[in-house]
Amino acid sequence: MPDTRPLLAVLIDADNTSPKHARAIFEEVARFGEASVRRIYGDFASNQLAGWNRVLLEHGLNPQQSPAYTTGKNSSDIALVIDAMDLLHTGRFQGFVLVSSDSDFTSLAARIREQGTDVYGIGQKKTPDAFRRACKRFIFVENLGATPEVEVKPTSAAGEPSKDAAYDAIPLVLAAMESIDPDSDWYTLGQLGQYLVSATPDFDPRTYGSAKLSDLLRKTGRFEIKQRGGNHLEVRRLD
Repeated sequence: MPDTRPLLAVLIDADNTSPKHARAIFEEVARFGEASVRRIYGDFASNQLAGWNRVLLEHGLNPQQSPAYTTGKNSSDIALVIDAMDLLHTGRFQGFVLVSSDSDFTSLAARIREQGTDVYGIGQKKTPDAFRRACKRFIFVENLGATPEVEVKPTSAAGEPSKDAAYDAIPLVLAAMESIDPDSDWYTLGQLGQYLVSATPDFDPRTYGSAKLSDLLRKTGRFEIKQRGGNHLEVRRLD
């Protein structure tokens, strides 16, 4: 049977992405579609990108050599943008995956989405908000390959443990419920998940120490979850 998953073009900014995340990145990409184009951009003759040279073949990456001719001018960024626009105009792809933590790709992501094509971003948590929000979804590399059931407890600036990470998600969930229907008691889990990602492209239960949204909601102790009509889950506030 032919593969009917969406065709994706994966474009990686090697200067802003560590090769240690390569395997996890492509495992994540597989959730969204088939990575039929896999290109990576940078000056692979430089010592800084030596780690990428060791994993190119393993992941079927096509390196696009972009030497730095002038200090302060990133030729690899320019090459990535040109290729992205060329690929976009072929009309072959249902989505693009831009792997970078660089805000310079914000306009590119917005332009691709104007064409009606999905954009998934993958980068570090330090990625500027503008780029994250320009994408349909943005996934933090810090969440990839992590053990999701580990309870994450951030520390404050003073070094004291803060509240459990799960509680940080409560305002987002309550706001989603209010936006969907302020008068409703029960909400489908799928409905909540879709709204959360639409409103906050970098929303991910793994950021809060949970593998799934249902696990995250249970951890907070603020929501009741019931199974109705087969495998459909519904959620309501407890307060």
